[in-house]
Parts: sequence; structure tokens; C-alpha cells
Amino acid sequence: MNFGWHTSVADSEAIMERALDEGVNFFDTADVYSGWADESEWGKSEALIGDWMQKDAARRDRVVLATKVYGGMPRKNAAEPNRDTAGLSALKIIRHCEDSLRRLRTDRIDLYQMHHEDRNCPWDEVWQAMETLTRQGKVVYVGSSNFAAWNLALCHQAGLDRNLVGLVSEQSHYNLRVRQIELEVVPACRALGIGLIPWSPLAGGYLGGALEKVDGGRRDNEGFVKTVEEIRPQREKYEGLAKELGHSPAELALAWLLSNDVVTAPIVGPRTMEQFTSSLPATEIALSDETLKTLDEIWPGPGGEAPKAYAW
Repeated sequence: MNFGWHTSVADSEAIMERALDEGVNFFDTADVYSGWADESEWGKSEALIGDWMQKDAARRDRVVLATKVYGGMPRKNAAEPNRDTAGLSALKIIRHCEDSLRRLRTDRIDLYQMHHEDRNCPWDEVWQAMETLTRQGKVVYVGSSNFAAWNLALCHQAGLDRNLVGLVSEQSHYNLRVRQIELEVVPACRALGIGLIPWSPLAGGYLGGALEKVDGGRRDNEGFVKTVEEIRPQREKYEGLAKELGHSPAELALAWLLSNDVVTAPIVGPRTMEQFTSSLPATEIALSDETLKTLDEIWPGPGGEAPKAYAW
């Protein structure tokens, strides 16, 4: 998400190359990335990745490439109503996919994700478009993002009803601070066989050593500092635990997500090479039951899975 916006082209390419060298092969982007910084930059992240892959023909087959559809994009034709409005109409899905393929400079998208559910569009229409794209070989698998558990169940079943694979993944906001999905989304993914790929695993940097950054003067953003100070005792316990275990706070946060058997892998969004490489040790960390219990005490979740969390 930072590529082409906070991170230069050269630095973005260096991070992607290092990722492949380290065995990280899942690259996740979206058609709208970079557009919020400058309306003329819609799709810049996709284009940057596409240009990088074109520099070495072997890169495409080494990458599991994912992008998303839902957000509005600038219209090429002012009379066309389907391109710049948010949603999942059949026409929009197909045209946005074709646009993404051009920017990514590839013939297929390995995982095409709905960036959000469209409350005004029936699942049959969505799957009509996805079926067309998969049969054309332009999309291999279909995933979702920011879905509720009941969205997952209905959408997945609608795909199965068309003799398709259905949903293979859900990308949700999930980290030690934000644990609401443990009530229903996590158990739904487990029951339906849908992989969970959490976004914002470090809670926007708040789980990446926030106290050290604030106390050391490296983060003086007023909003960031205020949020850190509001729950300083909680953060002191967390960062103290990480130090006691010999890990960085970021490593601990990522390792906690990886300890969940439903989680395929967290989506890290590095802005710098240092941020990327600092996440790699988490894959080698095994947390004890005692440590997991302590983390639950520091960052309480919703109480488990529904309905056990609130009823018998």
C-alpha cells in the first residue's frame, strides 16, 4: 500500500526483490492504492509492481499476485456510470479486472479480492462476473476483504452453487489491539476452509515499539502520541514482555497472529527495507501457552468465539 506513495520506485523494487530472496512470495495490492494521495495516481501501486515484474520474466511465476476491486476509479468516459463508483456490479468487476491486468502487465491475477461487500448487489451478479473471469483464465482464485461472517457464508455458498471453488481467503483487520473478528469471522473461516490474511498486523505502528518511538522523539505526531499515552501502562507491559522474551514488539505481534491456525499469513505493509526485514524473524518464533495467556491479559479479546463468548 505504501509503494508509489510513501516509498519510492527504487526502494519498492528493492523490497520486492529482497522479499523473493527471503521466500516471501505473496504480493498483495489494490487498484485504488496511491490514489488517495493524488487523484492522478490511481493504480500506481499496481503499475509499479507490473513494471518490476517485466524487468525479469521469471519474477511473475515466482509471485502469487493479489489485487482487489470495489473502490471507485476515475472514468475514462464521463457518460459511463460503472467505473468511478464504489461497488461490485458485474460490468465494473470485469472492466476493473481488465484495467488491473493492464497495469500489472500480466495475463492473470492469482487472487482477485472483493475489497468490501456491496450491500446493493446480489451475490449471483458478483459471481457471474467472477465466473466469466475465471473461465477466461484472467482470475485464478477469488477472495474477500472486510467481510462479516455472514457475508462469508452467503458469498461462499453462492460460489459453490455455481460449481465454483467459492472464496479461498478473507483479508480482515486483525491484530492484538483489534480482535473483534475472533467472535465470528475467525470461526467462520475455520469452518468454511477460508484462509485468513490479516491486514494492519501492527495496528498502524502502535504494536511496533510505540513507546520507544515516542519516548525517543522519533514519532512526534500529535495523534500518535495521544493514543500511545492513553494506554501507556498497557503498552509498557506489552513492550516489557517482548523485551523479556528477547523479541521486538513487532516480532511478537506478528508471531501472535501466526500462532492462530486459521491465519495463513499477516499482510505487512513496509515503507522501508528496515521495516520489511524486521518482520522476517517472526516466522521462526513459537509462543508458549503461558506467553499467549499473558498477551490475552494485556490485550483482552472479545472473550472467545460466539456464542460461547456471551451465552451458554
